[in-house]
Amino acid sequence: MGRKRAVGGIEIPGWAWLVPCALVPVVLLNVGVAWLGGTQVSPLSLSFLQTKARALGAYVAHRPACVLDDHPPLEPLIADAERRHGIPPGLLRALIQVESETRVHRISPAGAMGPGQLMPDTAAQMRVEDPFDPAPSVDASGRYLAEQLRRFRDVRLAVAAYNAGPGSVNGHVPRNGETEFYVAKVLAAYEHTRPKAPVLAKRPAASEAPVKAPVLAKRPASAEAPAKAAAAKAAVARKAPAPAPNVKPPVAPKVAAPVKKPVLASARKPAASR
Repeated sequence: MGRKRAVGGIEIPGWAWLVPCALVPVVLLNVGVAWLGGTQVSPLSLSFLQTKARALGAYVAHRPACVLDDHPPLEPLIADAERRHGIPPGLLRALIQVESETRVHRISPAGAMGPGQLMPDTAAQMRVEDPFDPAPSVDASGRYLAEQLRRFRDVRLAVAAYNAGPGSVNGHVPRNGETEFYVAKVLAAYEHTRPKAPVLAKRPAASEAPVKAPVLAKRPASAEAPAKAAAAKAAVARKAPAPAPNVKPPVAPKVAAPVKKPVLASARKPAASR
C-alpha cells in the first residue's frame, strides 16, 4: 500500500500530493500569458496549453528586440496592407481593433498572438517568424483576410472565417457562442473605420412649402400708362424717316391737247348722174 499522510486528522494518499505538483506548470503558464499578454485567463485553465506555451515562447524571444526601440504606429501599416491586398478600406483596421485593441504584444486565452491575433499554426502557414513584429504580422493578417474575401465573396463570411477558420463556414456564420458575436463587433467597428461617403445637398421634401420669390410692388396704372405711351411714340419717331428739306417738288409740264381742224362743206354740188 502507498504511504499515507495525515493532514488535520485526515489521511491523504501519497499519490494525491502529485496533483498540486502537476498543476504548478499550468498555473505558471496561465499567469504568464495573463500578465505578459495583457489578457484574462483562469490560472487553472487546461485549454490550449500547447498553443499558449508556443505563444509565450515567441513573446520571450521577441521582447528583447523592442525594449529600447519602440514599435512604429500601426495605422500606416494597416492602411498599406489594405491597399496592397485589395481589402475594403477600414475593414482590416476594424478587425485588428476587435482582435487586440491594436496592442502589439497581446496574447489571447487561446494562444493567438500579435495585433492580428494569429494562431501559431496560422503564423507558420503565412511564414511569419515573429508574430509580435508589427509589420510582418499586420501584412500576414491582411493576406489571410484577403484570402477569405476572395473565397467567400462576402464580408460577414470572410470575417467569420478569420475567427473560426474557413472549414467552419458553410454558407453562414457559425453559431458556436463566439464567432457570431465576433462578426457583429467587427462589422460595428467597420461602420466607424470605413471612409465616410460624401454628403450630397438635400432636395426639399414634398411636404416643405416652396420658397416664393419676393413680389415687387407695382406702379399705379395712372402713372404707368402715360409712360408706356411716351415710350411708344419715341420708338415710332426713331423708326420714321427724317423729313426732307423745304424744297418744292418739280411740276410736270402740261401737254396741250391737239386741236382738230373743222371740216368745211364743199361748195360744189355733186354732179347729177346723167
